[in-house]
Amino acid sequence: MRILIVEDEPAIARRLLQFCRTILMEKLEVAMVAETYAAASAQIAALPFDVMLLDLALQDRDGMELLAQSVCESFHTIIVSANTDQALRAFEYGVVDFIPKPFTVERLVQAFRRVQPGGRAAQSARCLGVRKHGRVELIPVDDLLYIEGANKYSELVLADGRRELHGKTLAGLEALLPPAFVRIHKSFVVRMSAVLRIYALEGGRHEAELKNGVRLPVGRSRFQEIKARLV
Repeated sequence: MRILIVEDEPAIARRLLQFCRTILMEKLEVAMVAETYAAASAQIAALPFDVMLLDLALQDRDGMELLAQSVCESFHTIIVSANTDQALRAFEYGVVDFIPKPFTVERLVQAFRRVQPGGRAAQSARCLGVRKHGRVELIPVDDLLYIEGANKYSELVLADGRRELHGKTLAGLEALLPPAFVRIHKSFVVRMSAVLRIYALEGGRHEAELKNGVRLPVGRSRFQEIKARLV
């Protein structure tokens, strides 16, 4: 795992770094510290990360600005901040957890579990960010119909038919979405209320028909679960 710690207090940054090493041990591949907004932006542009630990009270700039600019990136974000009044807003942007200061190693362990395969954010995102024309546009989750995996990226398909490319993988986005969204296939996550019916086809294949007429594949191992949820 590759970690970026964005913290302008050296003592707290060292503590976070020590805790990351204790928790992840040999799984920790890279751990970098950025003390300013500018340094963090440069690190994000230069190296791929899996998780960013972000303080919201940076000396040179508001950490929420960095969050708003990075929500479309491939990595997950865990907020580590005393600014608990910003927790709801941070979750709306799609962070996986918000750890209030002062923090413990046990609390950081809990947060890291949320970025493991199958993990879920402490609260669901209300928006997903996509980069368009050099800026980040926030897409309300309420407008989302389904998501199609596209290698290291994902394609958001909205209720109005628009498609938007997102920097996170399908699994990464699945961790941020509310329970209303269900994985029906290795390449598709769908809003369950949009599914009209499912079909069993020849050759052991299955499909889900959405209320707008779109038909999507259903994984063989997921067919019974999806069928049961429609009853």
